Amino acid sequence: MNTFDRHLLREWLQILGLVLAATCGLMLLQVLYDDFRGLRELGARGSVFWLYVAVTLPSFLTVVLPLALLVSVLYVLGKFHRANELTAMRAAGVGFMRLTAPIWFMGVLCCGLAWWLNTTIVPWSVERSRSIRDELQIMQESTSLPQDRVGAVYSVAFDNRLARRMWFFNRYSKFTQGGKYPAGRGYGVSVSELDAKRHEHSRIVAAEAAFDPVRRGWTFRQGRDLTFNPETGELTGSKHFDEKIVPHYREEPDLMLLIDRKPSHLSLHELRELIAYLEIEHSPKTVGYAVRYYSLIAAALGPLIVIAIAIPFAVSGVRVNPAVGVSKSIGLFFLYYILMNLGTTLATKEVIEPLTAAWLPNAGMALLAVWLFVRLR
Repeated sequence: MNTFDRHLLREWLQILGLVLAATCGLMLLQVLYDDFRGLRELGARGSVFWLYVAVTLPSFLTVVLPLALLVSVLYVLGKFHRANELTAMRAAGVGFMRLTAPIWFMGVLCCGLAWWLNTTIVPWSVERSRSIRDELQIMQESTSLPQDRVGAVYSVAFDNRLARRMWFFNRYSKFTQGGKYPAGRGYGVSVSELDAKRHEHSRIVAAEAAFDPVRRGWTFRQGRDLTFNPETGELTGSKHFDEKIVPHYREEPDLMLLIDRKPSHLSLHELRELIAYLEIEHSPKTVGYAVRYYSLIAAALGPLIVIAIAIPFAVSGVRVNPAVGVSKSIGLFFLYYILMNLGTTLATKEVIEPLTAAWLPNAGMALLAVWLFVRLR
């Protein structure tokens, strides 16, 4: 590192730190605006509320990081350009790539940071923050509702085409008493076994059912075993039971309860699990979840693309106030979200694949960066 490298890094990292602090502050205000009233109504007090805030903030870091990089690079290089520092270095025979080498190096590190955030920190943040809300809701409802209606999700349906089983619960309660069934319990349960032609040949109906994550099987209580003629659908047998353990039923309640959640509310791990299930079903819902999943992966290259756009944007044109460069970032992010929505729309209409739709915004911004660099040279 030479003197100019240290000078550039010092000026840039100062602005980057300020922008990160400002954007994280805005994210904190958003969390307070969106969730404060709801958490208070659920009975969150003191340390629980601030724990929720601390857990939720990391999920915004992958959004904040590219924005902070873009604004800081535009501001600092625009400031250097206005002060003729870049012109002096170019006159000394130093190329743009060498001038901006420290920024490129930090961009590569930021790509690694973005990948780590998306694969480790953000999934933990999304799942843990949702868990805190669920726990608060269960604690509140446990004081006023019957046990079987605490934390209940109503009309849960799950079609396991691979195992040829179809599940239905009138309601599923995530409330656990004494820790015996940590996965919760379902009420008004029906499990149909199907043949290769999707004809029902047997069914279990029960008042209650619970999944044991240790034994990885289901226990049914107060129900009946029904058998049918697959060709005619005629009932051929009915047998009552008080308790029935079925160890080969391995469907997990967590996956059943993920169905119909918004893609943005799911972590990378949950998206991957849900996509694997929906692809077997050939469900049209797969597209939205797949685009979200691949977008999180593609976001790892976001810092480098942002830097590639910001450098020629900042050092070309007339020497104006650096704040003008910052204002350009608004237009760039507006273009990015147009491309993102366009990709999602085309994928939903099956014009392009979800993987292509997820990479479309990054590809468009990368082409813009190449065009800007060509003009700069």
